[in-house]
Amino acid sequence: MPDTPEAALEADVVVIGLGPGGEHLAASLARAGLSVVGVDRRLVGGECPYFGCIPSKMMIRAADALAEGRRVPALAGEAEVRPDWTTVADRIRDEATDDWDDKVAVERLEKAGARFLRGTGRLDGPRRVVVTTADGEVTVAASRGVVLNTGTEPAVPPIPGLAGTPYWTNRDIVRVRDLPASLAVLGGGAIGCELAQAFARFGVEVTVIEALDRILGPEEPEASAVVHKAFEAEGITVRTGVGVTAVSHEGAFSIGLADGTSVGADALLVAAGRRTNLGDIGLDTVGLDPAARTLAVTKKMRVKGAKRLWAIGDITGKGAFTHMSMYQANVAIRDLTGEDGPWADYRAVSRATFTDPEVGSVGMTEDQARRAGIRVGVGTAALPESSRGWLHKVGNDGVVKVVVDLDRDVLVGATAVGPSGGEIIGMLVTAVHAEVPLATLRGMHFAYPTFHRAIETALSAVS
Repeated sequence: MPDTPEAALEADVVVIGLGPGGEHLAASLARAGLSVVGVDRRLVGGECPYFGCIPSKMMIRAADALAEGRRVPALAGEAEVRPDWTTVADRIRDEATDDWDDKVAVERLEKAGARFLRGTGRLDGPRRVVVTTADGEVTVAASRGVVLNTGTEPAVPPIPGLAGTPYWTNRDIVRVRDLPASLAVLGGGAIGCELAQAFARFGVEVTVIEALDRILGPEEPEASAVVHKAFEAEGITVRTGVGVTAVSHEGAFSIGLADGTSVGADALLVAAGRRTNLGDIGLDTVGLDPAARTLAVTKKMRVKGAKRLWAIGDITGKGAFTHMSMYQANVAIRDLTGEDGPWADYRAVSRATFTDPEVGSVGMTEDQARRAGIRVGVGTAALPESSRGWLHKVGNDGVVKVVVDLDRDVLVGATAVGPSGGEIIGMLVTAVHAEVPLATLRGMHFAYPTFHRAIETALSAVS
């Protein structure tokens, strides 16, 4: 297809935002024979491959290898570990991001049959999109409809002094080639904790600052406690329950805290959450609130209150995960191509935080279940006390926790913390999604000696 846009185009579907879900949806619809126009002002593929999941996990993989090397004396003899960040930086640039070039992704999209417009897309009434490109404006009429996948960007809190400093977000830290001597991390969520530990294992002095009373706030308290303890054992300073009052930078950062103390660091990572990109995409032109933070969608991913408009990914508020965006994309694809379900089901949404120990979780926490009015039973098992945990020795911190609806005798949530916690949770995701009776789970075989055998112990401990 030609690269130069015309003043007006027609298509079956216009996709605004080509993150993982949007790219997949646009390419899939084009391969199904629909005419598709995909729009994005940034890199095709979105946050995950260039600034999020992929480069950060490369950092974490390298950092975990260093940690395992340092565990050799407790298990197998002696080892000398010499960190070299250059290997990581080169891999991120060359293998993960092609030096932050999306040429391959654009070619893949166009090969599938979609047309790509690099620019800012904005709704202009039902089934109409105006795209501002480097060559001018293009109006695209969509006969079937428009799909929104505009995603999120780093949220930067309005802390006095912060805006005028050279702070990093995840989009900056993945490009770092020279490590600072010290790093302060503002935010103890998944992103902040993952990157804090990775940098600490490469020899950076790290302080995590979290306004809430614990890190990894959305997770079970038991998970937060295990990770907090592991961080402190590795020399990471964790400050919880204290807000930041001011930030200044004069050669180095000075971060003032609400308790009157301050933290100094050579670099500052702001990992204080994400904000949805909905502010200027023309929601008002289709009868929606332009100040909305998320869009309410049906089980078919149609935006409630608008005609022929779909939304997928972070902006739906169902979980800011790549796998959620891909899942919702497949639901929308079925609707747009006239297939019959299955439609969206969020009972067993899973997630993983790739700290060491890893945190895998699914469904409701104990607190969420109680607040939902469920008669709750819980069971826990400490991973070090399991057969595999005892064998594993160093690095075996962890816990398995299950949350049961006692009236229905099914799991509604679970957490697995420990080595490969994100993998251990897989079985529990199935149990929550399929509503497998507790009695059935208790009657299963659990391979010995594996980490997931701790699930059996947790199930047996349900009160």
